[in-house]
Amino acid sequence: MRIGLQIPSFTWPGGSAEIGPRLAEIAKTADEAGFYSLWVMDHFFQIEVIGPPDDPMLESYATLSYLAGITQRVRLGALVTGVTYRHPGILIKTVSTLDVLSGGRAYLGIGAAWNERESVGLGVPFPPLKERFERLEETLQIAKQMWSGHREPYQGQHYHLAEPINSPQPLSQPHPPILIGGMGENKTLRLVAQYADACNLFAFPGNEALRQKLDVLKGHCEAVGRPYDEIERTALSTVHLASEGMTATQVIETCRGLADVGIQQVIFNMPNVHEIEPLEHFGREIIPAVAEF
Repeated sequence: MRIGLQIPSFTWPGGSAEIGPRLAEIAKTADEAGFYSLWVMDHFFQIEVIGPPDDPMLESYATLSYLAGITQRVRLGALVTGVTYRHPGILIKTVSTLDVLSGGRAYLGIGAAWNERESVGLGVPFPPLKERFERLEETLQIAKQMWSGHREPYQGQHYHLAEPINSPQPLSQPHPPILIGGMGENKTLRLVAQYADACNLFAFPGNEALRQKLDVLKGHCEAVGRPYDEIERTALSTVHLASEGMTATQVIETCRGLADVGIQQVIFNMPNVHEIEPLEHFGREIIPAVAEF
């Protein structure tokens, strides 16, 4: 099993002036500790389950580019980009650029988008859910085409690209892994089976709920003739590794349970990540232990 780190909040001691240096320290420590991946949310306002909307929130791809320059091994991605936030041709260019400049370490994390408040607040169109899923599928098709090097026009219902040139192409082969986030059984997991290299599920409903979702994904894979084992199964969870929180042993057991239902990478966020020591603790005790799962 692999361990990833998500950074969903930048509300740290010291205010805005401290965000850059503290983020750099977090990223370098995670890289050295052996975290497999490093993720930021693709939001423009903070989301309600974490804090008020005017809490600090960095733009994701500028942040990932910053992280690419100060890390060496960890893979980088947005968990996940809302499909309506960026035109698909520009999004694929952006992720390709991140992959080239990071030495082949980018993921394309993407989903159907859900945060209407930030879209309306910043003047970004937010179509109905059905249309957002249509746009998501077209974006996945455009990603596959642009990363294959085919330049013929793309004509979809929502997107029309006359000349989808993508140069330079990514270093990752055959392309940066496409990760689709979401739990929906009929649409989201079908798109995973048809287009993606990875899925991301929420761990909090519990292991049996995750097992059910993965069984649904397996069924979609069978329906489209896709080997289920080609898809990396990831789950997002929260851990508070501290004297008043969880112990390393408890985290390891959590990972064991997730591995038993078929999860291959657990992506943790940590409310005390800015304290750095939890990351070092992961590197010393947890990451080596769960590598055996």
